[in-house]
Amino acid sequence: MKNSKSPKIVSNTILAMVMSFSIVSIGQSHYPGQHVDKLKVLDKAPIKLYGFDLSAVKLLDSPFKENMKRESNWILSLKVNSLLHSFRTNAGVYSGNEGGYFVTKKLGGWESLDCDLRGHTAGHIMSGLSLLYATTGDEVYKVKSDSIVNGLAEVQKVLNQGGYLSAFPQNLIDRAIAGKSVWAPWYTQHKIISGLIDQYLYCNNAKALEIANGMAAWAYQKIKTLTDDQRKQMLKNEFGGMNDSYYNLYALTVNPEHKFLAEFFYHEAVLEPLTIGEDILDKKHANTYIPKLIGISRGYELEGNDKYKKTADFFWNTVVSHHSFITGSNSDKEKFFKPDHISEHLTGYTGESCNVYNMLKLTRHLFAYEPNSKYADYYEKALYNHILGQQDTVSGNVAYFLPMMTGAHKVYSTKEDSFWCCVGSSFENQAKYGEFIYYYNANELYVNLFIPSELNWKEKGLKIKQETLFPEESKTSFTINTATAVKMTINIRYPEWATSGVSIKINGNPIKVKKAANGYIPIERKWNNGDRIELMMPMELKSNPTADNSNVVAFTYGPIVLAGRMGTEGMQAPAPFTNTKLYNDYYTFDYHVPAGLSNKLDVKSGNINTYIKPIQEQPLNFKLVNEGIELAPIYKIHRERYSIYWDISKKK
Repeated sequence: MKNSKSPKIVSNTILAMVMSFSIVSIGQSHYPGQHVDKLKVLDKAPIKLYGFDLSAVKLLDSPFKENMKRESNWILSLKVNSLLHSFRTNAGVYSGNEGGYFVTKKLGGWESLDCDLRGHTAGHIMSGLSLLYATTGDEVYKVKSDSIVNGLAEVQKVLNQGGYLSAFPQNLIDRAIAGKSVWAPWYTQHKIISGLIDQYLYCNNAKALEIANGMAAWAYQKIKTLTDDQRKQMLKNEFGGMNDSYYNLYALTVNPEHKFLAEFFYHEAVLEPLTIGEDILDKKHANTYIPKLIGISRGYELEGNDKYKKTADFFWNTVVSHHSFITGSNSDKEKFFKPDHISEHLTGYTGESCNVYNMLKLTRHLFAYEPNSKYADYYEKALYNHILGQQDTVSGNVAYFLPMMTGAHKVYSTKEDSFWCCVGSSFENQAKYGEFIYYYNANELYVNLFIPSELNWKEKGLKIKQETLFPEESKTSFTINTATAVKMTINIRYPEWATSGVSIKINGNPIKVKKAANGYIPIERKWNNGDRIELMMPMELKSNPTADNSNVVAFTYGPIVLAGRMGTEGMQAPAPFTNTKLYNDYYTFDYHVPAGLSNKLDVKSGNINTYIKPIQEQPLNFKLVNEGIELAPIYKIHRERYSIYWDISKKK
């Protein structure tokens, strides 16, 4: 093939050569340090920071912990037999007896037996359960995990197709290879393999790794003899992060077939333009793109190929700076559009949740290579304004889109009849809020997010407790708990939105704040038991015009996007929930926006503080003075209409 990094058909001779090389242990894996004992291939790329294992970060009371509890209840309510039903149907395996009836409750939506994507949810739930187990240590998640893994092992054995495992027959894969119409069968394979890998890493389930190895063995035999033209044709069909899964599997097994598979899914048609700095994202399906970049980022870590890093970095900067809404989300009807044309795409179908899920994954990769506050600033924006607010605080159900259209509202899934991709990724989103709060290297701690939590850094013999009501207050504190003094540097993010400055006290004494080039405040000292850091970072109101129309603006207070509460007039049942009879009604949802509802504002000056006033004793709540419209954080607005972007005209 033309590109040296694109996979070629590997001969038996080459395979033998690859199998004979010795593994050099360089650095730690992208996975947390606690998994190093499971890894057979360690990173070659220079990784500067690492994330703590989720078990090291305990969430304290906050909206994040509340979301996690609601998501946990949802996952635990889903019957294992129902989750496995489509797999067992595909293999002709009896589904079990529930409640005295010889029938298993069938799931709907994208898990229906007539949906090509059936089976993807089981993968997400295996990941979600493993993350919940790591976060809480509660055995209930492992018990349920084991039941799912055991059921999948049985299906794989009964199918007896060289390791093939899915909820649909192989002919869907055949259709993808032949370039025929089919809905993303490799995407579903990616979710299942990723879930099995997470089960192995976090729940220590060796059987899960065995199943994943079998699936990879089948895939290798299936595609190893494809011509390059067949490979390119197949890759036109959405395949999620197959390259990411196979790289991760390769790191666990050192099986050259797994490395071959990862490189086989290198999609040069869409990645090569990004490598040379060309933004070709207009009209491209966003969530088809982002996982490919996550995959090559994992490839960079394992292989040290700077080309992969360069490509991922350009993509991230392009999406964040030129293709994202004020909330950190992107896409209109799931597709990117022309760079900076935000004001032209304020529709009811913007901000797909899976895109944000994957952009946050990519952000964590890039931050580990080059720690810079721009990554954490974006992460915070997307986490608070999209992910935290994706979940309905009453039902626990989640939204596919975050609509930017004035008068729209969030449209939520149902518990057993939706199972969109964004439902699947939410099972992971709400279970891993602790993964980016703190990062580390040998002698440094990085504080990225201001979320109530307690870090247990066992290797250092210390704990750090972060206490805050942020963003309802603009301060946070850290208390050190250690048996012996520890000399190290604690780096605290200097938020981009803290335009009026940041102040810090240590044990009640002010210190001089020095912002480093990477956007963090380094504090180097010997830390003793009981030491306390107090961080003050005042937030301000800001008007944020779109790049293509300075009169179309969104309002923020610190990192928090403020939306206008627009009432519930015209919201017809089943709104704000989806119609359970349709697969994709969220995509054509009629919001029935009242004719008189408007986002137009007339202001006398450009000073935002003259037309937006805080509501006393209601943190993060403001009012548009002339219109009498209340502004509140978009993550807090549920089951009602809202407006994020406003059309401003100045009175003369």
